[in-house]
Amino acid sequence: MYNSNIPSRDELPSTKQLLRSTLIAIATAIVLLVTTVLPAEYNIDPTGAGRLLGLTEMGEIKEQLSREAEQDRLMDSQPAPAGDKRSGLIGKVLAELFLVKPASASVLVAQAKAEEYTLTLKPGEGAEVKLEMRKGAKVSFEWRAAGGGVNYDTHGDPYDAPRDFYHGYGKGRASPGEKGVLEAAFDGHHGWFWRNRTGKEVTVTLRVEGEFIALKRVV
Repeated sequence: MYNSNIPSRDELPSTKQLLRSTLIAIATAIVLLVTTVLPAEYNIDPTGAGRLLGLTEMGEIKEQLSREAEQDRLMDSQPAPAGDKRSGLIGKVLAELFLVKPASASVLVAQAKAEEYTLTLKPGEGAEVKLEMRKGAKVSFEWRAAGGGVNYDTHGDPYDAPRDFYHGYGKGRASPGEKGVLEAAFDGHHGWFWRNRTGKEVTVTLRVEGEFIALKRVV
């Protein structure tokens, strides 16, 4: 086993030597700070050495990036201009007025209009045509059966009607036609069911005029 010799007092550095080494280290650090760190990190080049070494350009880039980041932060924290708020409010109002929404009783509006619908029933065949209407809406109607009388049932169904629900407005047998005013008792679908009990084809023509949302054949 080898043990190194303990240096003698004469071999140890003196206080003067230690102080000299410390001062040299401090001076070296200051030189590096002035010629390298400041130009590269902070774009500060008091001696011009940083530009000669190409370090000043690095500092300029970092400083520019820092300014841009600060500008972005300030822009994000600023409230929107009044003009932007007004335009946002206008856009919201327009969206509420014109945005297409799923059809439902709460958004559909009945308008006064007139339509005509014609269908042909074979012997024993039935058909149903209904109007989608709001409660209290009125429609003038007239239907005629060409080729023979038909059985009819005028009735209505509310939206999401319970099973076996029935609300009738009138019935008849072997009728050549009917006319009158249908007033909706509730929001929903209201109309006519016809069945041909004759031995030949019958053509039914329905004319309606008034406040309803849509007319369509359901059977």
